[in-house]
Amino acid sequence: MTTERYGRKLTAILSADAKGYSRLMREDEEATVRTLTAYREVIETVIEKHRGRVVDSPGDNVLAEFTSVVDAVRSAVEIQEELKARNAKLPEGRKMEFRIGVNLGDVIEDGERIYGDGVNIAARVEGLAEGGGVCISGTVYEHVKDKLAFGYESLGEHTVKNIAEPVRVYRVLMEPEAAGRIIGEKRLGIKRWKWMAPDERIHLETCRQSVSHIAG
Repeated sequence: MTTERYGRKLTAILSADAKGYSRLMREDEEATVRTLTAYREVIETVIEKHRGRVVDSPGDNVLAEFTSVVDAVRSAVEIQEELKARNAKLPEGRKMEFRIGVNLGDVIEDGERIYGDGVNIAARVEGLAEGGGVCISGTVYEHVKDKLAFGYESLGEHTVKNIAEPVRVYRVLMEPEAAGRIIGEKRLGIKRWKWMAPDERIHLETCRQSVSHIAG
């Protein structure tokens, strides 16, 4: 009897990395490592507070998972708020801003690690975020849009590396005044067809031709 080594599950994935990390390291390695260590502690504390789990943290990256999409987005926003406050105390050239992406996807479990397109999409969405910002995939947006006091800006669909289908991406608007706002999303109307008698169709076509003649 064969036992499956890998399990699968649906999970919310948070991916974060430091913007301009290579430059910071080049200019002052020791100061950068001190800041990174302190900021990683903040990130991990907030993740644990929102019932998440850090899966991996190589270099300047942090990968975490949550059973709740709402908790994942709350965590992402709180992380950015905490880091913004800390950055305010640093010189302009030494500030360390993180980009964060959140996705909901099916992943493969291998011990404590997770793999798969769900993880890859989170990383690609993170790459579209600004320093200090949070971007989420369309699947995350559908789950949180009516549950959190944030606004959202549609960034449209993006073709991203090694992912077959385009990914719909939204930027989270974290400012209090943006709560409830949805920017840039097109609402698709549904055409409703009505049966018409032959004489009604003739009258409608005559009206259309008259309007075309006037417009011309």
